[in-house]
Amino acid sequence: MKVSFHGKKRLCSLLFTALLIMAVLGGCADGTGESSGDNSSKEPKGSIVVGIQQDIDSLDPHKATAAGTKEILFNIFEGLVKPDENGNLIGAVASDYKISEDGLVYTFTLRENVKFHNGNAVTAEDVKYSLERVSGLLDGTPLISTMKAIESVDIVDEKTVQVTVGSANTELIYSFVAAIIPNGSGESAEANPVGTGPFSFVSYKPLEGIELAKFANYWQEGLPYLDGVTFKIVNSADTALMELQGGTIDIYAYLTDSQAQALKESHQVIGSASNVVQALFLNNAVAPLDDVRVRQAILYALDKEEINDFVGGGSGTLISSAMLPTLKDNYVDLNDTYGTKANVEKARELLTAAGYAEGFDLEIAIPSNYEFHMQTGEVVVEQLKAVGINATIKAVEWGTWLDEVYNGRQYTATISGITCDMTPGYLLNRFQTTSKKNFINFANEEYDALYLKAQETLDLTEKAEYYKQLQKILCDEAGSAFLQVPANMTAIGKELTGYKFYPVYVQDISTVTFGK
Repeated sequence: MKVSFHGKKRLCSLLFTALLIMAVLGGCADGTGESSGDNSSKEPKGSIVVGIQQDIDSLDPHKATAAGTKEILFNIFEGLVKPDENGNLIGAVASDYKISEDGLVYTFTLRENVKFHNGNAVTAEDVKYSLERVSGLLDGTPLISTMKAIESVDIVDEKTVQVTVGSANTELIYSFVAAIIPNGSGESAEANPVGTGPFSFVSYKPLEGIELAKFANYWQEGLPYLDGVTFKIVNSADTALMELQGGTIDIYAYLTDSQAQALKESHQVIGSASNVVQALFLNNAVAPLDDVRVRQAILYALDKEEINDFVGGGSGTLISSAMLPTLKDNYVDLNDTYGTKANVEKARELLTAAGYAEGFDLEIAIPSNYEFHMQTGEVVVEQLKAVGINATIKAVEWGTWLDEVYNGRQYTATISGITCDMTPGYLLNRFQTTSKKNFINFANEEYDALYLKAQETLDLTEKAEYYKQLQKILCDEAGSAFLQVPANMTAIGKELTGYKFYPVYVQDISTVTFGK
């Protein structure tokens, strides 16, 4: 089946059937242009500063782990395809693609005149190298787990690359957002990142930020509008508020309700549905959380409505498992399982049955740079005390959280968010027993078997039913206390237009400009 980025058929409409409600500012380019014109003759448009809440974990786009890193790298790197603000896949390095009827062969046609930031034209060899690197075909170590399905990458001609996979998967096309980098550049990608995106890398200072400059030879004519952008690390809520009010930061996302209220007169404060699932994550392998009754007691003890009201002004969407409600065909509402209000009596009953009638101590590690999570923790601590659980907050630096909690799994409980891409199975994938991303150590044989069945079927209705069953297992087993999908409240300087909200975790600065 041939899939054209400029035709009416869009594969993602089958998978991503209910798009997030977007709030888009100003008149913006639609992100689907074919031109490769030189933008260097455009008048200067100035630069801006975007405040971010965490440091960058890797400048190598194939090794970056944190969603906060990937949202920045979106401006530097592009894959064969990329998402637009409406949840569709559009052409980037590729102008179109087709998938064989059996789903095993992907044929990509490369776009004319796409250049890397080093001035070299993108070739089929660059694409082959990039895909072989992320899939593990180069050295046996896949850098993106879903790309392990790739069995071979073949160059048909200078503008055509054919990818063969071992088994059909209706969601695999979304993995081809993986960055295309110059042939052989993997070893230098961390020190000298080179992509094809609208902005090129200038400099990076740990704990300070990253500076990008307009790429004059970007393939999409007229973009970017700005001369440059600096992503500045601001890991204090008070500092972020002060810098926004003082004008040293122009854009800042993921505001708490209190921050949004303080800025509503001086800034554009715009809300959009996010793709972040916030949870009180529980380490299923650590006592006493290795007892399902204890985990269930924690879920009964929580008042999600109070959390949502206090931290997000009631703007979030309450959930009870790992799926975005906006993925309607695949989502099942499980909020009645434990309720959205606290059930203290049921929680105490379960704790008593598990041998913890007097409660226990619980340390909750929270990345201190995320005020939204810190405020959530304050509410959670008070709610758990009502059932006899003496919870305390351990505020940790982002790098420490990433190393010790997420990667090291050396924690008991934590409050954070996990992000979803445009595939319904993305969040559910991480809770397989053997997944490297399974930082809660969830282990369930039925879950593992059902997930494999979901990946094997090409019937989207059948796949959706498997996903609903997986959500229910994760909920019934109280894998973690899934709380909400927070609204993304973003402060934007009143002089700026063109900021777009996406159904994935990105900050697209290419369409931002001053004035109309």
